[in-house]
Amino acid sequence: MGPEPLGLRERKKRRTRDALSAAAIELFLERGFDNVSVAEIAAAAEVSKPTLFAYFDSKEDLVLHRIADHRGEAGRVVRERPGGESALVALENHLLAGLARRDPVTGLNDDREVLAFHGMVFATRSLAGRLAQYAARDEEELAAALAETVPRAGQLDAALVAAQVGAVRRVLARENWRQLAAGRPAQEVLPAAVTAARRAFQALRTGHPDFA
Repeated sequence: MGPEPLGLRERKKRRTRDALSAAAIELFLERGFDNVSVAEIAAAAEVSKPTLFAYFDSKEDLVLHRIADHRGEAGRVVRERPGGESALVALENHLLAGLARRDPVTGLNDDREVLAFHGMVFATRSLAGRLAQYAARDEEELAAALAETVPRAGQLDAALVAAQVGAVRRVLARENWRQLAAGRPAQEVLPAAVTAARRAFQALRTGHPDFA
């Protein structure tokens, strides 16, 4: 038998990563992130510790794998936006679409496990720190995309806008989660979340007309 096609190997790797992450998150939500060892995760997933670390660099990455698909997303939105659409409008529309479909990354998802997941990330220092590293890389990628697609604005302006967009998204997501964690349903919070997002991006467009 010849070697497996690359696509099949990659799909199998992804399934393994997903299964390892799911097993870890189940244990973390049940007992707390700091109370579960890597050895216990490996045992629950029926793999060895070296196998686990072949897929994930750290215990924190086992948790944050759940948001891996969103890494670099803002930069992709800017680069792939339709012709004639400004960078900030594309980012705003992307956020509004995420709110409408209750994307967990927006904080506006009242599934019990999603709420617990966010609560764990916000309350665990090492997870919050790792998430901040992810966010910093995302902002760098967004700044690069802005500089490439809005060259008249310059590198510094692109970096400033990227940092502000990142802060807006984080603050809005945290507030949405806070409202849901207090017991309000997502459908009830949605109108205020949309209004807050629109106001925030209007302020960004006013302050950065080259990107608007």
